[in-house]
Amino acid sequence: MLIITVSFLPIFALEGQEGRMFGPLAYTKTFSMTAAAFLSVTLVPALMVVFVRGRIIPEHRNPVNRALIAVYRPIIRAVLKAKSLTIIVALFALIVTIWPARQLGSEFMPVLNEGTLMYMPTTLPGLSVTKAAELMQTQDRIIKTFPEVLSVFGKAGRALTATDPAPTEMFETIIQLRPEAEWRPGVTTESLRQEMDAALQFPGVSNAWTMPIRARIDMLSTGIRTPVGIKVYGTSLTEMEKVAREVEAVVRTVPGTTSAYAERVIGGYYLDITPDRTALGRYGLSVQDVQEVIGMALGAKAITQTVEGRERYDVAVRYPATLRSDPEAIGREVQVALPDGGTIPLGDVATIERTRGATSIRTENGQLAVYIFVDIIGRDLGGYVAEAQAAVATSVTLPPGYSLGWSGQFEYLERAKQRLATVVPLTLALIFLLLYLNFRRLTETLIVMLSLPFALVGGIWLMWFMGFNMSVAVAVGFIALAGVAAETGVIMLIYLDQALNEARDRADGRDLTRDELYAAIMVGAVDRVRPKMMTVVAIMAGLMPILWAHGTGSEIMQRIAVPMIGGMVSSTLLTLIVIPAVYGIIKGWSLKKTVAADHWPLDRAAEQV
Repeated sequence: MLIITVSFLPIFALEGQEGRMFGPLAYTKTFSMTAAAFLSVTLVPALMVVFVRGRIIPEHRNPVNRALIAVYRPIIRAVLKAKSLTIIVALFALIVTIWPARQLGSEFMPVLNEGTLMYMPTTLPGLSVTKAAELMQTQDRIIKTFPEVLSVFGKAGRALTATDPAPTEMFETIIQLRPEAEWRPGVTTESLRQEMDAALQFPGVSNAWTMPIRARIDMLSTGIRTPVGIKVYGTSLTEMEKVAREVEAVVRTVPGTTSAYAERVIGGYYLDITPDRTALGRYGLSVQDVQEVIGMALGAKAITQTVEGRERYDVAVRYPATLRSDPEAIGREVQVALPDGGTIPLGDVATIERTRGATSIRTENGQLAVYIFVDIIGRDLGGYVAEAQAAVATSVTLPPGYSLGWSGQFEYLERAKQRLATVVPLTLALIFLLLYLNFRRLTETLIVMLSLPFALVGGIWLMWFMGFNMSVAVAVGFIALAGVAAETGVIMLIYLDQALNEARDRADGRDLTRDELYAAIMVGAVDRVRPKMMTVVAIMAGLMPILWAHGTGSEIMQRIAVPMIGGMVSSTLLTLIVIPAVYGIIKGWSLKKTVAADHWPLDRAAEQV
């Protein structure tokens, strides 16, 4: 149990979103294993005294145990006859597993189905409020035509809060879906998203799809709302936008890209009103006088309140739209009051002109930043980013002082990889130390450590069969598998050592013959097959139902369970077949070769068992 507990140490090293998700799992597993170890040496013996009474059926008469022995004995007999061949076959299986391992993609986390979609299209800057509302309503009507949609609600621009810097040209549409039982046959969340994306193709609109909770977490953490984000760092917004557009064009050609949008930071339209201080001084006016007139005439100023029952509303006054629709009308019709009475047109004391400038200015680590949002489909995150990075490096030349940063969920993935690359080797070293302190011999310790790579065989093949990518959830499953695989290897070696020590006691101080060594291995492996299988079956019985689970969270739990289920199969074969063969070879080196291994009387040893 201590080894299983130690194997969860890498999970404690995860931070950020991955730490918040798997931290409770690590704490729960650690405390549960600690409690189980304490109860196994305190409560269990007391319960055995109270409840284990009467006639106890011997181990060899247990029907389940007899069936297991009947199946396992001929297998272990064949293994001991061909120990080298057994090890070669096991090594071949390990080498062959390289092929499915290379086919696996990588991602930060599997898509967690929240039961709700979030559609976040972006248009070019300069979209008016009227056109934004018209476009969003059109999109909502199209989305509502899908029978799987229960309701749809869109928002353009930002809310009345400084924490939501969304411009008017960025929409956020929440799509609430009906229960999956009411969907059309064969429709999945991914296929529904593709259908909607195909129906919502508008000129000048870049689509992006996510889910509400995931989008909020991603945007708070990295500022990127799509799976992949590219950040251009530099000093000039104009040059940065040029680079961003080049990167956008290149990324669009990468297979798997559904949309790519580079922010148009210089696409904003502004009306600049610059006071003429010389003219103001001639008329006895101040800059504040001009600003107050502009604030009231163009921006509106609340002059009173209206009371409607318990409700109160401000009444604001400003010039009508016809008098503030263009610079000429503003300069001619907006009047500034003079100190001595009378008025003067705003155009006589200020310069009014249309200009273009930055729609938004982002900074990160003291540098200006421009974002490129990339949405993908049908590709694993790690493989897509690797191909996109190669394409950008080949086609885009960055000016001196400018750089690119790859962000979004890819940033989470890279951070998790860096931490696991440091902590996992330390954890394996700690497991090795615990095993050595238990056996006090390097040979047995190395035999148990061999169970770890062989345990990966079944997990990788099952992942390849299920079509899963490598992710933090899968890493957690392999971490848990490492502890369990080491424990099953320890159980086998303990029984083999126990049988070997009993054979040495019977030898009364003389060296064991090869016959007696193999007979002891038969006893340690065959007669104790039931507790080994109980360990495996108990774990498999708890994990198998997860493969058919549905609902929110099942995607992550399946990624944790699949490596353990597949790994337990290969780890069990290793424990029951390969470890006895390795044990027989290593222990046989220290014995006198009284009988050639190829002529060992297996039948006589079986009779001794």
